[in-house]
Amino acid sequence: MKFYMTPGSCSTGIHILLEEIGLVFEAYIVNLVKGDHLTPEYLAVNPNGTIPTLVRDDGVALTDFVSIATWLAEAYPRRRLLPEDFAAKEQAFATLGFCTRHIHGDGFRRVFTPERYASKEKGLEAIQAEGREIVAEAFETVNGELEGKSFVAGSFSIADAALFYVEFWADKIKMELPKNCRAHYDLMRTRPAVRQVLAEEGYR
Repeated sequence: MKFYMTPGSCSTGIHILLEEIGLVFEAYIVNLVKGDHLTPEYLAVNPNGTIPTLVRDDGVALTDFVSIATWLAEAYPRRRLLPEDFAAKEQAFATLGFCTRHIHGDGFRRVFTPERYASKEKGLEAIQAEGREIVAEAFETVNGELEGKSFVAGSFSIADAALFYVEFWADKIKMELPKNCRAHYDLMRTRPAVRQVLAEEGYR
């Protein structure tokens, strides 16, 4: 398989899942700053110009976090990346979507790329502040869901990989995580796969 990634991005969560499963894959670094994601070569693989992308052995390209994570969980059931209990599985998918679409898509996108939302009424700093507020409120929601639990769905799942990468971003920009999210983040950093991925991506 071929894995297209950017160190320290949302693709870090998929990288963690690949290592948790123990898959062999070819890694390709996509430099977003240089515009690698907009080159004809990359767009031929992923017409959306986004990361991560996982090209399976059969040539099918999966081009977003949720689809890649879901396929990995279903294709390698022995790794138990999704719980068997229906309610726990629903919680995993709900948090997975909340992290990728809301915390990342609505919140951090405003923090990291405020120019996308700039207008005459709102400057870049106001948009970034709005993004931080969205992220902070969202973490409080997740914090409540984590009460009494180490992982989102009781045991490690694809949802935890998604939650980790947004917690990682919060840590990097000095945002304070609420208690349960902080405990989850610290626990995730003790996992061998996470430690390996962070080292490979240049983070110590």
